[in-house]
Amino acid sequence: MDSSTNSLRKCYRNACRNPELNLKSTFSLNSNANFAQIFYMKKNLLLTILFASVIQLAWGQQDTVKQDRYSLHFQQTIISQYKPAFSADYSGKNSLSTLAETQSSITTTFFGAARLWKGAEVYFNPELSGGAGLSQTLGIAGFPNGETFRVGSAEPKIYVARMYFKQNFEWGTEKDTIASDANVLGGLKSKRYFSIAVGKFGMADFFDNNNFSHDPRSQFMNWALMDNGAWDYPANTRGYVMGTTAELGQPDWTLRFAFTMVTTQANQSVWDAKIGKANTETIEYEKRYTIDDKKGTLRILGFLNNGKFGNYDLAIAQNPKAPNVDSTQAYGRHKYGFGINTDQFITKDFGVFAKASYNDGHTETWFFTEIDRSITFGGVLKGTQWNRGDDEIGLAFIGDGLSQPHRQYLADGGYGFLIGDGKLNYAPEMIAEVYYKINAYQKKFFLTPDYQFIVNPAYNRDRGPVNVFSIRAHVEF
Repeated sequence: MDSSTNSLRKCYRNACRNPELNLKSTFSLNSNANFAQIFYMKKNLLLTILFASVIQLAWGQQDTVKQDRYSLHFQQTIISQYKPAFSADYSGKNSLSTLAETQSSITTTFFGAARLWKGAEVYFNPELSGGAGLSQTLGIAGFPNGETFRVGSAEPKIYVARMYFKQNFEWGTEKDTIASDANVLGGLKSKRYFSIAVGKFGMADFFDNNNFSHDPRSQFMNWALMDNGAWDYPANTRGYVMGTTAELGQPDWTLRFAFTMVTTQANQSVWDAKIGKANTETIEYEKRYTIDDKKGTLRILGFLNNGKFGNYDLAIAQNPKAPNVDSTQAYGRHKYGFGINTDQFITKDFGVFAKASYNDGHTETWFFTEIDRSITFGGVLKGTQWNRGDDEIGLAFIGDGLSQPHRQYLADGGYGFLIGDGKLNYAPEMIAEVYYKINAYQKKFFLTPDYQFIVNPAYNRDRGPVNVFSIRAHVEF
């Protein structure tokens, strides 16, 4: 046994004696640590959490027939990723490192929900996140770790992820039976309702859902598969937003609208108080249907972002040799776009999905990632045929692109907040992802090996291709 492994074991023993030091000592990971050491460390921590989950299930199980008065749930997700060295003709300050690299991320969330009075619900989610993405989450528009969107620093920190109030108004006799889940109060819910929520939440909690490609904690890990890639959806650094959202539900369709705040700087956390000038508007229509008794869903989304944004063409005109889009920021700028999102069960164990999205690409990317056009498609198969019904295998493909002003800005040496190699030999960013999710313990503990192949990272044919190997450990109860 080498000295580095002994050090890790000693660190873990000390963390167990002092829980306050546990996450900080365990997850301040060195990017040069080898994969076996990282996995050993996480295996011990996950076994501790798994033991706690068994106790929770035995002690806190509720009667799912009745309306839940409250709901308490927990999740922890750890993703470790490794990329071998790759070749590149040149690199800039936002380039993915060409060296071999290992990085890990962790998120831990407690989901609390309670009924206050008829139709009234309140939600509170404290969350911890830490670690890092490959190359400080730079150099790939369709980044391979969806959890790094919630990571603000390598050292784990606790913050309030969600805190919002929701009021439901229901009518009609047709009811759905809702199972208790994270931020879901179990019980009966009318198929005809109107609801409004106000506070801090994630836009992905309400919009752009997909049965097979939406949650990087349990499905595909790539950013462009979490949501429509060209939807620059409002969020702070950790992926949450302040605002209000309303929803009108009918048995086979739902209409949603959200009005939210905007941060003062791209990919930052301070909210702009000039709400009349800095805001976002999002609308989505969802249609549910069946084909030969197999469920399917079609979602059409539109968005308009308003704020103090920079303009790519103006940045190039001001400084053709070294444009800086941030220097052109002014109120009155807009970014608009749309997304189409569909999923369809082919059999009870196999389903497919596809998404397509677009934004105008004149103003700088502000919230999510530097994608102006995106097409994704794929499928997910349950393991029933090989007697592993709770396992699943997923395969998906991504094609991302940039608007002409955006690509010219990067070619002239400009930098966004995620990508920029100093110059650009443009080509669409192409990604394939495959994963196998293993039900390791009673649908509460899952292990997921994952592989992603990335061609033209950051839209540059002079760099790559890049191979990313991942292992994800996920606990929920």
